[in-house]
Amino acid sequence: MRVLERPGRGGTEPLRRRGALVAGAALAAVALAALAAWLLARGPHLAAPRAARPIPGEGGRVVVEVLNTTGVLGLARAATHRLRDGGLDVVAFGSDTGAALDSTQVLVRRGPPRAGERVLDVLGVGSVRVLPGPDRLVDVTVRLGRDFAARAAAPARGP
Repeated sequence: MRVLERPGRGGTEPLRRRGALVAGAALAAVALAALAAWLLARGPHLAAPRAARPIPGEGGRVVVEVLNTTGVLGLARAATHRLRDGGLDVVAFGSDTGAALDSTQVLVRRGPPRAGERVLDVLGVGSVRVLPGPDRLVDVTVRLGRDFAARAAAPARGP
């Protein structure tokens, strides 16, 4: 078998290196082609829209945060469930580190006062105040008081 040599290069090493580079480039091209074919086959599935979910605050929806001032465990979560069942978007809930309130406060941060009235209708307790909070990303802040704790603890009445 005769080994080809390039004049002026000295030996077969450069030819082997070139062969390895060509083989590597061919392998990379095949891998890229396979990846492109796979992406094209899956493309419509990747770009398909997901099931429509409401965007908080869109379409007249009221965005709410719920804060528990009472220290009663789970009260903010109970109010959150009640508000969501009433069609309101609760985006945050937790504890308020301020003083415990006797009466629930529904604070309208942005938008019309009727947003607070909707929250009040669902909770069934409290009072509405307009207290703009441009730094807040919610329409209404609910500060739960002892009146809601008593209502949440009461057994549900039948029809």
